[in-house]
Amino acid sequence: MIWVAGGSFDMGGDNKQGSEDEYPKHKVTLNGYWIDVTEVTNAQFEKFVKATGYVTTAEKKPDWEILKTQVESGTPKPDESLLVSASLVFSAPIQTVSLEDYSSWWSWKEGTSWQHPHGAGSSIKGKENYPAVHISWYDAQAYCNWANKRLPTEAEWEFAARGGLKNNIYPWGNEAVNKSKVNYWQGTFPNKNTEEDKFYYTAPVKSYPANGYDLYDMSGNVWGWCSDYYNNTYYTTLLNEHPKGVVNPIGPEKSFDPQEPYAKKRVMRGGSFLCNDSYCSGYRVARRMKSTEDSGMEHVGFRGVKQ
Repeated sequence: MIWVAGGSFDMGGDNKQGSEDEYPKHKVTLNGYWIDVTEVTNAQFEKFVKATGYVTTAEKKPDWEILKTQVESGTPKPDESLLVSASLVFSAPIQTVSLEDYSSWWSWKEGTSWQHPHGAGSSIKGKENYPAVHISWYDAQAYCNWANKRLPTEAEWEFAARGGLKNNIYPWGNEAVNKSKVNYWQGTFPNKNTEEDKFYYTAPVKSYPANGYDLYDMSGNVWGWCSDYYNNTYYTTLLNEHPKGVVNPIGPEKSFDPQEPYAKKRVMRGGSFLCNDSYCSGYRVARRMKSTEDSGMEHVGFRGVKQ
């Protein structure tokens, strides 16, 4: 872990790519904290599983009684063939598709988990130093509890990602995203990755330069869970309640995403190997993403913090 001394910064969007939920920019002050140098790796997660016998969300059959609370009342129950232990795997379409239809590149594949990241026949052998993926928010919480850590708040994550730079777009500054800086999608998303950086999927941790705080992969590779609930108007609420700045914010009391108003979501940060400016500039330090607590996908991992 690396000690981040804390301090004050302006939290929120830095350029025209910023989404509405990245504004208004607001002053945040944080106490110091320790943060993992890299995302939690397969080797680290395996130690946790062996020590505790923990079974991840993806390795369990989904419970429809829980799932139906996340959707509109009256939504029909999925076919039993879909209610199996599984996770979402990236599957590139063979042609250009609408970027509004994410179902074009995600497949619900039975037998997928952190141990089998591309489906039942795949393995993490030789990938011990890659980030653990298909990790739900619940899984990340469980690991952190075992390791005497916790998930970072959204504010802690962004402060760490900025690496001491003021109002810059990326962890490395304002230089445009490129293959030497971050693991991201080169080419035409989602059907053609030119692999200029030699990685089609995730990369081993520390494959790219660290930021100013000596932290690796704060941009790209995999999204990282934060502790906060997601609420699209949270920044506006903060500024209204604390016009001179807020100290150690921990997120809103309740989740709300207007795109899926019934789903309880948590914040994810940092972007992934699937990010491309044509679709998702997730490698920007201010970019916010969100997903339900039981979601675990091929491009989602985490890192821990402690005081």
